[in-house]
Amino acid sequence: MSHTPAVEAVGLRKRYGTTDALAGLDLVVPSGTVHGILGPNGAGKTTTVRVLSTLIRADSGTARVAGFDVRTQAAHVRSRIGLVGQHAAVDELLTGRQNLLLFGRLYHLDPTRAARRADDLLNAFRLADAGDKAVRHYSGGMRRRLDLAVGLLVAPSVLFLDEPTTGLDPRARAEVWDAVRGLAASGTTVVLTTQYLEEADQLADAVSVVDGGRVIAQGTPDELKADLGADRLDVTVRHAADLPTAAELLGRLSGADVETDADRMRLSAAVHDRVGALTEFLRASEDTDLAIEDVTVRRPTLDEVFLTLTDRTEVPA
Repeated sequence: MSHTPAVEAVGLRKRYGTTDALAGLDLVVPSGTVHGILGPNGAGKTTTVRVLSTLIRADSGTARVAGFDVRTQAAHVRSRIGLVGQHAAVDELLTGRQNLLLFGRLYHLDPTRAARRADDLLNAFRLADAGDKAVRHYSGGMRRRLDLAVGLLVAPSVLFLDEPTTGLDPRARAEVWDAVRGLAASGTTVVLTTQYLEEADQLADAVSVVDGGRVIAQGTPDELKADLGADRLDVTVRHAADLPTAAELLGRLSGADVETDADRMRLSAAVHDRVGALTEFLRASEDTDLAIEDVTVRRPTLDEVFLTLTDRTEVPA
């Protein structure tokens, strides 16, 4: 793995009218990794990708991709990256193979190399059997895998994926995840923007949480969970009538706010001594005759980390 970052951005700013799409964003992505840029709609994720892929210019700040400056060496950057946007870029009337050959010509590949790359990519993305079918007959997952194949025609060193699974069903999303894992295993640096917490947890070696146009936290998914500072004790009661008593007991033992999910008859609270809290709760629940269905201790989810972080952050109006 190269010691030179695949992506390095410092102080990126971009304003549209009175809105700061980027407000001093810093980002470092080591080569050969999958890096998740995680944030809600309007956080600045897509603007970040558009700046890094040279589609738009930042108002200020600097960025280098694959060792080249995105402002002064844009052509060099473009020759070394791939970009898969939120919406499919393929032609539904053409077959999968014809799409790849068409984009091969746009990338100035000679016909022989374009044909060889098309065959290799159809095989790599499990589309060989469908290569001669019109794309309009493809499933959502197949179309997205073809999008990924198009993005890899010139074997980029850095691939930007802007919310690649938006609108896909769970099966199609899993297919795209498998494809991304394959890219990472081959050494391609992948920069992935997503709103899906599970997606970042599943795929990313490291995550930058973006809100209000800047990075508010970064680290591996496990590091971000650990930064929340506590495990969670989840309690499921058998009867809805027991929820108030169980919540009072859990709050007293944990010293933390208790989250209540009445539909699932489940309570959750942060605890710092996982074994002690579990033991105390089980002993106290026996004394109060609570009908407990299940008690578990777990790490926080990335969803909880994200909600906690973004709740602490003021988003510019």
